[in-house]
Amino acid sequence: MPRFGPIRRRELVAALRRLGFSGPYSGGKHEFMQRDQLVLTIPNPHRGDIDPKLPGVLLRQAGISRKEWERA
Repeated sequence: MPRFGPIRRRELVAALRRLGFSGPYSGGKHEFMQRDQLVLTIPNPHRGDIDPKLPGVLLRQAGISRKEWERA
């Protein structure tokens, strides 16, 4: 169950997989994950946590509620 806020990339990918996304797949400059026709661009691996704003943006794009995210 990921918390809403700063998160490690590995935790982000695992939570998105639990929510039905597949990937990550190689893209242009960034990798992406896919569920049906929805494609989410995810950040490249780097040190430290991902900024807390990015998970919020990704959830809005995917139509995932905060409660659904926290249950994943």
